[in-house]
Amino acid sequence: MSEYQRPLSPHLQVYKPQLTSVTSIVHRGTGIALAIGTLMLTAWVLSLAAGPEALECFNAFAGSWIGQLLLLGWTFSIFYHLCNGVRHLFWDAGKGLDVETAYKTGYAAIIGAVVLTVLAVIIALA
Repeated sequence: MSEYQRPLSPHLQVYKPQLTSVTSIVHRGTGIALAIGTLMLTAWVLSLAAGPEALECFNAFAGSWIGQLLLLGWTFSIFYHLCNGVRHLFWDAGKGLDVETAYKTGYAAIIGAVVLTVLAVIIALA
């Protein structure tokens, strides 16, 4: 087998996903979702400036099932990125880098994001 036929490493088929890699990927994904969600925030501000008809059109979209789904995803993204960002700040300070603590804080970031998202939805619906 020549060196050009060797598989490149790492292969996703070979490595089992670990919590630390999954939380890292989700952190990057939520960062992208926040950037895209900011476009929706910008559209809302522009519709406010454009007048009542534009705002009514935006509100109709935001109130639709897809608008609500996007807002829910954006809300989760905000809270997950916040929770996992705090985790990364501790890592930058050299704290919590051992495997056991990394897993505990990973689960805490996920649970925290879900709980905060549910609380935000409850408050918004109240």
